[in-house]
Amino acid sequence: MLFGQEHVQRYEETNGEDGHDWNGTTALILTTKGRKSGQTRQAPLIYQEHDGSYLVVASKAGADEPPAWYLNLEAEPNVEVQVRADRFRVRARTATPEEKPEMWRKMTGVWPDYDEYQKKTEREIPVVVLERA
Repeated sequence: MLFGQEHVQRYEETNGEDGHDWNGTTALILTTKGRKSGQTRQAPLIYQEHDGSYLVVASKAGADEPPAWYLNLEAEPNVEVQVRADRFRVRARTATPEEKPEMWRKMTGVWPDYDEYQKKTEREIPVVVLERA
């Protein structure tokens, strides 16, 4: 997660004016349903547009376990995204082995630390494709 819940709230309140542009890249807000709690969960994530979809990386900074939001997507892939003022439904899926190299290059182009995160873990860090529903 890029920043705390107060920043997520500010992103929402300002329609992304405060928070979309972050540390030289861009962030969206992913809203999932907790797979255990059933509660709404929000995660600010670095993203890139790709062929009409949005890409995010389930890196958790190279931790051996995936981020909770990724596990939530596996349980329920139909979720909501906010990009600036635009809020919309998406269906999430993990990039296929054929798609991933190009998508990984695109994401490391805006956040080179992803390569370092991958070196920290044996887990293959997934690229997630968010396709408008």
